[in-house]
Amino acid sequence: MIVKPFSVVVFFAAMSLLVVGCADEKTGEVEEQTQSVELKVPVAFGTNLPSLGDGILYISERLETISDGSLTMTVHEPGELVAANEILDAVSSGKTNAGYATAGYWVGKMPAAPLFGAVPFGPDAAEYLAWLYYDDGMDLYQQMYDDAGYNVHVLLAAIIPPETSGWFANPIESPDDLDGLRMRFYGLGAEVMQKLGVQTSLLPGGEIFAALEKGAIDATEYSLPAVDQRLGFHKLVKHNYFPGWHQQATTFELLINKDVWNGLTDQQRMILEVICKASVADSFAHGEAIEGAEIKKNATEYGVTNHYWSDEMLAAFKAAWLEVIEEQKAEDAFFAKVWADFSAFDEEYKYWSSIGYLPRPAAPK
Repeated sequence: MIVKPFSVVVFFAAMSLLVVGCADEKTGEVEEQTQSVELKVPVAFGTNLPSLGDGILYISERLETISDGSLTMTVHEPGELVAANEILDAVSSGKTNAGYATAGYWVGKMPAAPLFGAVPFGPDAAEYLAWLYYDDGMDLYQQMYDDAGYNVHVLLAAIIPPETSGWFANPIESPDDLDGLRMRFYGLGAEVMQKLGVQTSLLPGGEIFAALEKGAIDATEYSLPAVDQRLGFHKLVKHNYFPGWHQQATTFELLINKDVWNGLTDQQRMILEVICKASVADSFAHGEAIEGAEIKKNATEYGVTNHYWSDEMLAAFKAAWLEVIEEQKAEDAFFAKVWADFSAFDEEYKYWSSIGYLPRPAAPK
């Protein structure tokens, strides 16, 4: 798949300005004020992590002003209100009225969930957003929660660029070098790695460094280079691999308790929809802006070797992924439905993507 520039950012950024009227233009009479609603939002990622965790701050810092005070948001750091892996249940039950996470965290509850978070060898941000916003993606995303009995309304709230696909102590020159490694890995990509003999675990970001340091794991992937750098992986392992075949784009969701969502006014719901689209644009632009400098710093200041996977390795990952798809389709009817829908969209999209964009330039030496 050709990686393409993300030209739709400008469109979404333009939508971030929304004027909320509070008086009738003809009569000058002040309308009755809408009841103010505070959204209390536990997050799955620390807001100190650029692009990965701070996307929700774009919303929380602007929501009160844009809504003229009818909506406010209080962000709670991971574990402060509820644990990251409990956010969906907490929002659904009403323990908290909103939450911020990524759908891949719910794979144990809904097998199709990772398809709405990040897809191995899947869409980049441009194609992902096209499918989600202008095809069936968001309808299927909401249907997944509804069919599983979760009392939530889902809004797409952020998207980030490709991630690094692993930090290793030694170079990986063939699939045999992966066999027996213990590695932190996320989502459907973990299923792929398991087929290549890797023992995977899904550790929270704050536990990865200690696990590497103590030898509980041999390798890890986590996020964007700027995030990984702040977590200090370069201090322990010096071989960083690209491209992020497992996560060419990763989405993040704002979950709102459905009773709370239904109780909002049409204007309040529209404000949340528009500001979330603006946040999607901002999160992607932010991620794209900072990664080049961070990768360069890893190499020039921290002694990291940045590798691009060989054709042999990418082919091995792709073959294992195709096996995972067939297994998941056979095991879960909704996964099969979502995959068929996305695949049909992707087939048509390729007519455009294959001829519409210039190829990316080679990496600098």
